[in-house]
Amino acid sequence: MNDEKKGGRIGSTLTGLRALAMLLAGLYALIWPLQALTVLVLLGGALFLVDGGLGLWAITFGRARTGNFWFDVVRNTLSIIMGALILASPFLATILTATLLIYLVAFQALFVGVLEIIIVLRESAHYAKIWPVLLSGVAYVLFGILLLVVPLAAATVFVMIGGVLAVLFAIGLFGLARKLRQSGL
Repeated sequence: MNDEKKGGRIGSTLTGLRALAMLLAGLYALIWPLQALTVLVLLGGALFLVDGGLGLWAITFGRARTGNFWFDVVRNTLSIIMGALILASPFLATILTATLLIYLVAFQALFVGVLEIIIVLRESAHYAKIWPVLLSGVAYVLFGILLLVVPLAAATVFVMIGGVLAVLFAIGLFGLARKLRQSGL
């Protein structure tokens, strides 16, 4: 194999490594969903901390100002505080974050479901069949209620769904890496 072809396979190798990382992350989310949720929250906390620190550094030394110095200082300081709080108590942060996000999805589902039901009943003359839309609205409402009743279990299921999607994406990336390797890229 010549050096040009060997050096040209970096794209397939990087795509294969990306697929492997995605596969491992997806399997981790499927096997240990609560731990995966905690890791996601910890990464978010670290991101807040780094963002705030870099933001303060940028306005202090890098002259990166948006025009309102005190807003920049407060925003970046709050980001550091939020990151530190998340990292100080990852278990509590995971529960609070997951619960808040699930409640947001639940209220959205309830709102959409109730609106669908109201609209289809009010505008029934415009629909050939109202039962599919009515059934959809009821399904949204039931889904929202279910999320409100068991938010942490719902968060776990969402992480597992994310894991399944990551595994499927990884399979696609492995296929792409194989095609890239076959074409010499």
